[in-house]
Amino acid sequence: MSRKDQKVAIITGGSQGIGAGLVAAYRRQGWAVVATSLTIKPSVDPAVLTVAGNIAEPATTDQIIGEALDRFGRIDTLINNAGVFISKPFTDYTADDYATVVGVNLTGFFTLTQRAIAEMLKRNAGHVVNITTTLADYANSSVPSVLTSLTKGGLASATKSLAIEYASRGIRVNAVSPGIIQTPVHPPESYAPQAALIPVGRVGQVSDIVDGILFLESSPYITGEILHIDGGQIAGH
Repeated sequence: MSRKDQKVAIITGGSQGIGAGLVAAYRRQGWAVVATSLTIKPSVDPAVLTVAGNIAEPATTDQIIGEALDRFGRIDTLINNAGVFISKPFTDYTADDYATVVGVNLTGFFTLTQRAIAEMLKRNAGHVVNITTTLADYANSSVPSVLTSLTKGGLASATKSLAIEYASRGIRVNAVSPGIIQTPVHPPESYAPQAALIPVGRVGQVSDIVDGILFLESSPYITGEILHIDGGQIAGH
């Protein structure tokens, strides 16, 4: 495959967990990848460009888009995986908590997606995948999460709106809504009690999310979909 024909994915939150799994998976598919997170090490793979920075800052968005185009010349897929989760009782949230969560989960999504879609429109082709959370649909009294529901729930609604806006112009927009996934966010000792809350009886693996996103990537007739990958939580208990 020539560099000109190689597809390019931008993956935010790409240094660990789901993001790192996605970087590896898209490379196995032969894609070039732009991976970004607050702190991320340079890659020895010439087809992986890393950009360190706070996605909430417009300068980081400019750097991601600019370096992606300089290195690879195109943007085919954007995966908005970066996210901040702060669990507190509603009345305990601070102004700094609000600014942090909204900055990453909404502002970062908005500015980067806007720039990426503008590039996709030049080719009338592209795909955006937003990572939301089952908590936005399935509230849990033991995990207070208003800021997560406010921001990630907003992404779910934005997914449908963008899908309809760009459906006739070759750009698809989908979302994946994970349940409890075994990543560095969750301490290992929490897996057993969390598994008891999940109908299939286990926490999810990074590979479960990666497989779902690759399914959406390879399904050109799917847009506006919110794919719940949560072991059945959304269905009930």
